[in-house]
Amino acid sequence: MKYLCLECSAGPASAAVLEDGKVLSSTFCNIKLTHSQTLMPMVESVLRQSLTDLSEIAGIAVSAGPGSFTGIRIGISAVKGLAAAGNIPCAAVSTLSAMVPCFSSQNCIVCCVMDARCNQVYNALFRVENGVITRLCDDRALMCNELAEEIKQFENDLPVIITGDGTNLFYNFVKTLSFVRPADECHRWQNAVGVGLCAQQIFNENQTLSAAELLPIYLRLPQAERELKKRQEERKL
Repeated sequence: MKYLCLECSAGPASAAVLEDGKVLSSTFCNIKLTHSQTLMPMVESVLRQSLTDLSEIAGIAVSAGPGSFTGIRIGISAVKGLAAAGNIPCAAVSTLSAMVPCFSSQNCIVCCVMDARCNQVYNALFRVENGVITRLCDDRALMCNELAEEIKQFENDLPVIITGDGTNLFYNFVKTLSFVRPADECHRWQNAVGVGLCAQQIFNENQTLSAAELLPIYLRLPQAERELKKRQEERKL
């Protein structure tokens, strides 16, 4: 079965069509245009390149968060629109989980980080050993210095690879640790192929959602809502 996969949780955007774990077509761009400009043309491109009509798509997967509030909303909205008309099943994939499959051939600890601003990152840790991926913690938002302290526990374990759009930010906090390194540029960015590989299990186990049920996964409130809540609390004082 063929699956359409989308990723636009941060600056880059990507789309892919996968069939039984095989990539039929994929496209990626990181040119600072808004995802509302780039995403649907990319969807049209990967469908055309894979000789696939939308009616042949058995499911649609999307990185549902964490990440950019605007990017996540655009991705979710696009999937809802594509899936609703044909009643296509949807898979909501953790953005952080989707970064890990490209490291499946290595033995390492994958530290996935996304820039959450103010020296914070969205993070999850995964152990990859002999092709088996094991999640070590839930998706979370925490300060970079807190995560740096936690990373020290792996000094005598497997090497740690930092990946995600927050790599440059967070690596500054751990660059003195010899067992930690940033991912290569080609493996550093969130990608729709990873979304599709993670979604395979969701589709296989029939843990899908309808277009109406598909919702963003936020680890914290958007900045505007946080500021409003802060002002409301200050007024109570």
